[in-house]
Amino acid sequence: MELPFRYILTVTELTQEIKDILEEKFPDIWVEGEISNLRIPPSGHLYFTLKDQFSQIRAVLFKMQARCLRFIPEDGLQVICRGRVSLYERRGDYQLIIESIEPKGMGALQLAFLQLKERLEKEGLFDPAHKRPLPMIPQQIGIITSPAGAVIQDMLHILERRFQNLHLLLYPVRVQGEGAPSEIVEAIKYFNQSTAVDVLIIARGGGSLEDLWAFNEEEVARAIYHSKIPTISAIGHETDYTIADFVADLRAPTPSAAAELVVRDKKEVEGAVRYLKGRLETQIIQRLQGYRTDLSYFKKIFKEPKKRMEEYFFRVDDLTNRLRVLASWIFRRAVEKYIHLNESLLLRNPMERMKIFRRILREANKHLEKNLRYFIEIQKQRAGKFSGQLNSLSPFSILERGYSITRQIPSYQILRDAALVKEGDKVEVRLYKGTLICGVEKTEIS
Repeated sequence: MELPFRYILTVTELTQEIKDILEEKFPDIWVEGEISNLRIPPSGHLYFTLKDQFSQIRAVLFKMQARCLRFIPEDGLQVICRGRVSLYERRGDYQLIIESIEPKGMGALQLAFLQLKERLEKEGLFDPAHKRPLPMIPQQIGIITSPAGAVIQDMLHILERRFQNLHLLLYPVRVQGEGAPSEIVEAIKYFNQSTAVDVLIIARGGGSLEDLWAFNEEEVARAIYHSKIPTISAIGHETDYTIADFVADLRAPTPSAAAELVVRDKKEVEGAVRYLKGRLETQIIQRLQGYRTDLSYFKKIFKEPKKRMEEYFFRVDDLTNRLRVLASWIFRRAVEKYIHLNESLLLRNPMERMKIFRRILREANKHLEKNLRYFIEIQKQRAGKFSGQLNSLSPFSILERGYSITRQIPSYQILRDAALVKEGDKVEVRLYKGTLICGVEKTEIS
């Protein structure tokens, strides 16, 4: 029996078949999901997972498409992606190759605006401490805007009306579209390097967020921040806000308002000058009147300087005499005090005190010698008395009267009983003068 024919595919062939089916079935689709596990390798491609509550799919956004994004993708962001389904043959994973991506519920431009605003704010580009005051009356004003349109005409009309003969320098730039941000940056650098303007105005009329986007670019914001010239941002209408508004030293709600803020009305300035002039004249007059009053007073004081000098001479003589009397009294008091201290010092002179001590010491020595001799004599008498008593009790005095001491040999015990020895024993007889060694021939016991 013959076996049925089997068509066997390799893994590569099967994978290629699946890939063709997926790409043919899903060539252009829209997918909504949440970004997670976002990673950006050195190649610049964006790899992440697109997921919802129950499922997930791998996704990739290549570098060329990523360059066109207005915002920065991040984990947790809910997005809507347009792309095609494909399969990565080496791992057998199917994935979504994205052509475009936009945030859900918020436009890409709006999200990019918020992300850039938050990042620049953290870097300190909006710090009020960095903002510089505008000059009161600028001599030269630099304007960066489009030469066409009503914006520049309105600004020129207002500046001419408020302060005639101002020196204005216009740097024409595109204010929207491709290339506009770089032209604005070049204009700011030009004014900072090549001219001596006192203030810069960056202006543009109203429009949509896309129309105003050139002023939301990071390079424009950093150029304004690093500008050495105070800058006014006048972009769009009063309700329009751009990144340039936050970085600039002053935000004007409209270009026309910027023209009014950059310089005060000439009539107002002239009025202020007249007011200050009047105040200055009044203060000068008051100061002169004060000097005149002081001069009259000094003239009155020095009307008869000779008499005043005589009074001063008399006063000096009187003070001199009083000083002399006071000095004499002080001197006498000092002399008296010196004499008193000298007498006290003599009494406390160490030599005198030594003489007194020597005299007292001599008397004490005499008295001590007398008492010592008397004490020695008494002690001699007492010693003689005790010596006699000791002699009378001494065994030698008894021996001197004819008595002797007998001791048994060899124990040398004193014999008090004849029964303690027998014939032939030797005894020692101690006399007053000398000693006898005797043998016992006979004992008699009484």
